[in-house]
Amino acid sequence: MMPPGHETRMNRNLASIIPTTAAAAAATTTTQIESVQSDPPDSSTNDVVIPSVDWNRMSEQQSTPPRFSILRESLSPVTLKFEDVSYTIKLQSTKVFCFSSLEPKPATKTILNGASGIVRPGELLAMLGPSGSGKTTLLTALAGRLPGKVSGTITYDGQPFSGSVKRKTGFVPQDDILYPHLTVLETLTYAALLKLPSKLTKDEKIEQAELVIEELGLAKCRDNVIGGPQCRGVSGGERKRVSIGQEMLVNPSLLLLDEPTSGLDSTTAQRMMATLRGLARGGRTLITTIHQPSSTLYRMFDKVLVLSEGYLIYSGRADGVMEYFGSLGYVPGFNFVNPADFLLDLANGVTPDTNQDEQRDFHSRGDDHEDQTLLRQHLVSSYKKNLYPALKDEIREAPIRSASGVLPSRSREIKWTTSWWMQFKVLLERGLKERKHESYSGLKIFQVVSVSILSGLLWWHSRTSNLQDQVGLVFFFSMFWGFYPLINSMFVFPQECPMLIKERSSGMYRLSSYYFARMAGDLPMELVLPTIFTTIAYWMGGLKPSLVTFSLSLLIVLFNVLVSQGLGLALGAIVMDVKQAATLASVIMFVFLLASGYYIQKIPGFIAWLKYVSFCHYCYKLLVGVQYSATEVYECGSGVTCRVSDFPAIRYVGLGDKGRDVAALAVMLVGYRLLAYVVLRMRQPN
Repeated sequence: MMPPGHETRMNRNLASIIPTTAAAAAATTTTQIESVQSDPPDSSTNDVVIPSVDWNRMSEQQSTPPRFSILRESLSPVTLKFEDVSYTIKLQSTKVFCFSSLEPKPATKTILNGASGIVRPGELLAMLGPSGSGKTTLLTALAGRLPGKVSGTITYDGQPFSGSVKRKTGFVPQDDILYPHLTVLETLTYAALLKLPSKLTKDEKIEQAELVIEELGLAKCRDNVIGGPQCRGVSGGERKRVSIGQEMLVNPSLLLLDEPTSGLDSTTAQRMMATLRGLARGGRTLITTIHQPSSTLYRMFDKVLVLSEGYLIYSGRADGVMEYFGSLGYVPGFNFVNPADFLLDLANGVTPDTNQDEQRDFHSRGDDHEDQTLLRQHLVSSYKKNLYPALKDEIREAPIRSASGVLPSRSREIKWTTSWWMQFKVLLERGLKERKHESYSGLKIFQVVSVSILSGLLWWHSRTSNLQDQVGLVFFFSMFWGFYPLINSMFVFPQECPMLIKERSSGMYRLSSYYFARMAGDLPMELVLPTIFTTIAYWMGGLKPSLVTFSLSLLIVLFNVLVSQGLGLALGAIVMDVKQAATLASVIMFVFLLASGYYIQKIPGFIAWLKYVSFCHYCYKLLVGVQYSATEVYECGSGVTCRVSDFPAIRYVGLGDKGRDVAALAVMLVGYRLLAYVVLRMRQPN
């Protein structure tokens, strides 16, 4: 039971984390609004009572847009049931049998073994256990994000996991997946614009993001960038709160959080859990893993699930833990013990011996592996004998609440909360803000400008009489701007894959809107540096001093950049591994360069077809075609002139058929990008 006065303190703490500005207070009417949230199924079992005035004080009449309405609006409740959930993985064998005909049997490891439980709307379930006990694996399985086959039964209101359930589920992983160059406000604002329903205006969605920032205590760092390995940003605890804030925006019916208090001090962790508990009291189902919670945090849990090496040793009400283990003969050695510490000791196989010397070295106790194993086996068998039968009956007999009874207007589910065009605009704006720091970094600008100046100095004012040198400069254009964008673009999808999976799993946007926003955002990012490079190297290199010829050469180089980038995107989408993609891209690019017609003019017939699939060949041929004409001559000896078209390097590629070359590059431009989209669609079917 809760100590006297604790309920009052908790209500006071909860009220303190729901800020009300002076402007909001003036706009809020004094009339109390009846709560629209669904009540928990059994409010008498709750230890902490959340007063409705604290959660409705920011609501207004239906005629005016309510502050924080998206979190106050009633959602269809979800009753989560899971029975006998098990998960096994295959381990790679490290043994190599060189001279034996016997093949090693694949080793397996059981991560979960028979986990069961039930969580109703309005309840907060906490998963406890030592590191490696399977907490995160079980949470990921309940969120429908665990790869491989999961045995057992997991139902959401009696239905299996589906796209409908996915869009009503919020999942906060242990590792925060955020864009490093966006600020806290920008991160939550873009999430609000994508997640919140279209019935809210843009200003109202931005207001929701502002209110989430205030509620999570992020006001001081709202304009700070998130940060990452390459740039410093907010602290780890603030990053975690931003991740939670993204899921709070969508107001999920089922919210699962992996270590939400990691990196937070005790006071902030208490405020965070009070916020989550308040969200649960609004009719949501909350499940969280938590490491070493304090006694104050433990009292906020409605249910507790304790794991030990993948097995359950307890699953039930949080306030019945001490009584249950006391009935088994396990009693803490002193009063006022933190139940979480007591449970973790038991899960680790440490017996709370009252006669044990408190100063005894921990390692001497931990060395007795056999006693720890026997204790865990006894706790598992006791759970199966005493708790599992009743839990199994509760799971099978629990009634399922219909969502249509809570929200008749939402009986027909909308697959996407925003339109395709809105998703495209938001993703395009977000992408431009995030990638401008990388595309226009000082290192890249220095690299391109320095190479262009060096190229201009090496080919300084070359003349037609040195035709070999000029043709070499033209080929260098096609080579450099074929290889450079290819290497840069192949990292795109492998790096953005975690973010894409996370946001697509919650139904934030269509894959097509993301893909086209990415393609459109790449145009200003990827075409500025080639323009600068070509402008410098062209005029310094002494190529044809014609504005028309320069413009055509620049367009060909930019066309080549887009084709090369498309190939890089396709390779990255197919391989999804940076090292493997880099190796494959290097091999393909070297083959294309060798077959382009500059290095080798007499390629054997059985392999000559390679030049027709090389975009470098078409780019090089077009650049030569606009630079020289068939009637143009050059000085090939003392007082002797020759036609440019007879020069060996030019005669091999030819000066005609420019339309066919442009058509070939256009087919590659569309084909590579279409291939990349198809591969992404196969990886992200929904």
